[in-house]
Amino acid sequence: MWIDTHCHLDAAEFASEEDAVAARAQQQNVAMIVIPAVELSNFAAVESLAHRNSNCTYALGIHPIFVPQAREEDLAEMRAAVEAAMNDVRFVAIGEIGLDFFIPILTTPEMREKQEFFYTEQLKIARDFGLPVLLHVRKSQDSILKYLRRINVIGGIAHAFNGSFQQAEIFIELGFKLGFGGAMTFTRALQLRRLATMLPIEAIVLETDAPDISPAWLHPQRNSPEQLPRIGQLLAELRDMPIAAIAQITSANALAAMPRLGAVI
Repeated sequence: MWIDTHCHLDAAEFASEEDAVAARAQQQNVAMIVIPAVELSNFAAVESLAHRNSNCTYALGIHPIFVPQAREEDLAEMRAAVEAAMNDVRFVAIGEIGLDFFIPILTTPEMREKQEFFYTEQLKIARDFGLPVLLHVRKSQDSILKYLRRINVIGGIAHAFNGSFQQAEIFIELGFKLGFGGAMTFTRALQLRRLATMLPIEAIVLETDAPDISPAWLHPQRNSPEQLPRIGQLLAELRDMPIAAIAQITSANALAAMPRLGAVI
């Protein structure tokens, strides 16, 4: 089986097709899709999708790209939503949260401070409820790690990892798995391919980030969780391993990163 550890199935690009996409993924042996929220307004949508589709679960969080319009009161509402969701077997993590220092509007001193505030407060929610976190780490690995050292969470996944080998080692030491997906399917992605080949296989999980980060054979079309087995095949080729072993190991890694997944698989 395969586990897509990061897929925005509620995105507008999937409008009215979400259930069909989940069903097609299941036919491709994608046994579970984790759907992270990005702001309070889509908390209900990701929960609904997870309950409509037997191969879907969800996470709750405020994405750094949505921090500019977020209010401080949203954090209290998020904490209440997480507390209520703890009795829901399909709720598996806090996410997507983190820091984005790539988009110019998010890199002003004021916005960096706001991002860091929302990130740290959400880490505290994860810590308080004993939940893993799904991290957005674009151009922000060192800052992400700085706060992970200060606020002790049980682990999680550094989504769409694209840092250095040294940064990867620190994430692993802190109990995190590293998410690899469509970006590594491009032949020019030499650093990503080196990481995917050299890092301990026990540290790697697979993801699509659909509808974004389409693999080379699909770009620039919409990505989909149906593509996960073929992404896994590419990882198997890079590591010279049987594809069945890649499926088994990366799925076990996902279950280790998000223990609550085990109750629904």
